[in-house]
Amino acid sequence: MEILKVENYDQMSEKAADIVMEHLQGLDKPVLGLATGSTPEGLYRQLIKRNRAKEISFQNVITFNLDEYIGVKPEDKQSYHYYMNQHLFQHIDMDKRNVHIPNGTTRNEEEECKLYERQLMHVGPIDIQILGIGVNGHIGFNEPGTSFQSKTHVVELAESTRLANSRYFNSLDEVPTKAITMGIDTIMNSKTILLLVSGEKKAAAVKKLIDGEITEAFPASILQQHPKVYVIADEAALREVPNRNVVHV
Repeated sequence: MEILKVENYDQMSEKAADIVMEHLQGLDKPVLGLATGSTPEGLYRQLIKRNRAKEISFQNVITFNLDEYIGVKPEDKQSYHYYMNQHLFQHIDMDKRNVHIPNGTTRNEEEECKLYERQLMHVGPIDIQILGIGVNGHIGFNEPGTSFQSKTHVVELAESTRLANSRYFNSLDEVPTKAITMGIDTIMNSKTILLLVSGEKKAAAVKKLIDGEITEAFPASILQQHPKVYVIADEAALREVPNRNVVHV
């Protein structure tokens, strides 16, 4: 695990874009794993900027998103389909046929999970997976207690996760209680993982990620066993981590 320390959110986003571009260039059909939420928005702005400057093309990139709410239509503003279109896809030269996001309105949730795994196995593994981390250590929507051997599956969202995401809804009651998410084993099969962290509220989680024991009670801890993980975090997020453990960029 390589921990890259930056000053602030903007620097985190720029460095993340550098690493994503480095991993995508030179591949015929690169597979990119994507995340949602506020943390990767700066990265996506950087990728849009670089695409418009013709520094990178997404015409042959295949994408797989980590997760999607169950019961939310793709055109709903709270869906991750909508988020990805707004924050990335509609602004770049992306072939929509190469976009994969779980179907949260399926009538057969278990079959949708199996289909998603088959789609990924057909073109994967993921070359570089973008991740964030929850305050409780969740990655994707893999909440504490999720098996490290899990594949794409349906998950009951923890109250802390729903509270954190309620800022995007009118009230907590509107936040879905279930989602489809890539499993931990699915994520760990990625060739490279890029974990983005910003802000003081994530400092305790980052310390636990780096120095804590590997346990299913803190799902992100499994990343300690992945052969190629970059953690890009700003000073606020790394305030509890000794400088000797980080690389300043």
